[in-house]
Amino acid sequence: MRPLWGALLGLLMLSACAQGMAGGTSAGYGEQIHKVPMRDAAGAEIRLHTRICRPAGDIPARVVVINHGSPVNPADRLTRQPAACDNEAVRWFVDRGFIAVMGLRRGFGATGGAFAESAAPGCTAEGYARGAREAARDVNALVDYVTALAFAQKDGVVVVGQSAGGWATIAYDGLAHPRVVAMVNMAGGRGGRVGNIPNNTCRPDELTRAAGLLGATARLPMLWVYTGNDSYFAPPLVTAMHAAFTAAGGIADLVQLGPFGADGHRLFFEKGGSAIWGPLVTRYLVSRGVPL
Repeated sequence: MRPLWGALLGLLMLSACAQGMAGGTSAGYGEQIHKVPMRDAAGAEIRLHTRICRPAGDIPARVVVINHGSPVNPADRLTRQPAACDNEAVRWFVDRGFIAVMGLRRGFGATGGAFAESAAPGCTAEGYARGAREAARDVNALVDYVTALAFAQKDGVVVVGQSAGGWATIAYDGLAHPRVVAMVNMAGGRGGRVGNIPNNTCRPDELTRAAGLLGATARLPMLWVYTGNDSYFAPPLVTAMHAAFTAAGGIADLVQLGPFGADGHRLFFEKGGSAIWGPLVTRYLVSRGVPL
């Protein structure tokens, strides 16, 4: 009986590890760390370091995939961490019954590997679009992985991205995504704040043209949210990007808010931000058939 008991104990321990309920970063939010498999364009397997925050209860819950931005200093990509379960934006979704999924894309933090999202050389529209589509491969891997878990609903997924993560979300709209019903772009773009200089965008004309390239393949109506004091993407550039996206066939409701804090680019994750973007996202999600 002792070997059998030992085997059973081992299985129980493995099950507990698989569930990953760390007990911890904040009371009431079940936290897990997963390594999400994907293959890059060359076929090499990558494991995306991913934090999953679960609401209470065992009934399969809706999923939101939240996509992170990219720092101005490339070296800072190596220390990137997924958003914490007690981050205000993450809590906003978990409090409404969502499983929140924050995966580090290739080239960031514990995921490692080669950075796949560069628009180099030259910040061309084709480079911007190529980098966005590579990031969308990572987003797609997260959606496929999480919706296969026993505690997650298989459809009705929401995808949200901020900054470079918003740009990735725009590109993901161009992929087949049968399980996804809503996509939100928060301050999305690439190439902003070059040299850490506010509103210094690398080839804004090419970024605008890239938005048109992504709009030509977009499938789902989106919500775009920007602020008046975004130090990466100023209102005139945002308006031009949105116009290019929609002229090419994309569908997006653009909301240009007033200034927020010292830099509106941080609205989504910043403390107090959800009081501003929350009603906008609620209205959009309800319009997409997502109950809140």
